Amino acid sequence: MASKAMECLKLSEEQKKVLEDSFKGCKHPDGTTLMLVAAECGLSEEDTQKWFKLRNAQWRQSEGLPAELGSVLD
Repeated sequence: MASKAMECLKLSEEQKKVLEDSFKGCKHPDGTTLMLVAAECGLSEEDTQKWFKLRNAQWRQSEGLPAELGSVLD
């Protein structure tokens, strides 16, 4: 997972691990979960939300789906 947008966040290995573990459990966290993950990582909620958005796009592309969230029928 080495996209240029992801690299701009400058995450430590520990932060990446926490984010990836959270992503495996839930690809679209709600506000409370996002806040908890952000606190655990020491990131702002905005940066955490940005990471999830980028990671979801990356995951969707790897699955052969459109990068943007939408219906599989789109």
